[in-house]
Amino acid sequence: MKKIIILFLISFMFVECTKVPITGRSRVNFVSDAKVLPASFAQYKGFLAENKLSENKEMTQQIKNVGANISSAVDRFMRANNMTEEANAYKWEFNLVEDNTVNAWCMPGGKVVFYTGIMPICANENGVAAVMGHEVAHAFAKHGQERMSQGQLQQIGGLAVALGTSGEKQKTQQIWNTAFGIGSGLGMLKFSRIHEQEADRLGMIFMIMAGYDGEEAAEVWVRMSEKSGGKKQPEILSTHPSNASRIKDLRAYLPTAKMYAQKYNTVHKK
Repeated sequence: MKKIIILFLISFMFVECTKVPITGRSRVNFVSDAKVLPASFAQYKGFLAENKLSENKEMTQQIKNVGANISSAVDRFMRANNMTEEANAYKWEFNLVEDNTVNAWCMPGGKVVFYTGIMPICANENGVAAVMGHEVAHAFAKHGQERMSQGQLQQIGGLAVALGTSGEKQKTQQIWNTAFGIGSGLGMLKFSRIHEQEADRLGMIFMIMAGYDGEEAAEVWVRMSEKSGGKKQPEILSTHPSNASRIKDLRAYLPTAKMYAQKYNTVHKK
């Protein structure tokens, strides 16, 4: 098994750890924006070409207005905190797609889509801001790039296990491969849940900075829980925290989010 340790050590020597602004969480990310953003923008353009934009002018305008306000808050933060190059790389765009799926997302570089199916969950402008803040926060924290990096490390780990057990009996190899597959899979789920909580918290800060009511962030998940009818799988096997966990965490984090929002807005006004 020494080969496994050696290969992991070699791989981690070339991994650069950075910190997520505001939360300070250490992240592994060796996928550059120069590689990710052009592909992200092309995929977004392709998605819009294949999907129907909503003809509801009022809802569409609400998405664009809220998106502009949230992205402006993020842009102000980045420019005030020596992130000008990153701020310049964002090409913000906000669209509402006609689809009953309860979903919204933001691609690296600021390309956002809301589905009409999530609008009843948003319920109001503050709800839209809560979802918008959450999705924009994923891009701000570079969660997409981090997951790509983690996936590559997972592949290296699988290779290390294969090499490290190459001289063992087939049954032993199967045991190690299965153990690694289960362990790394659960580890990736955990990272995804960490990303979701981080996006919840950052999104709350950004929506408050943009002038929206942060209390609505938890209420979005109350409505989401009501729509799901209480059906859920064990949190450890989910890419997202449970609705109940999110509601509890967002309500508890609200005073902290307000403090950060006031601090950053005050700094930006100087």
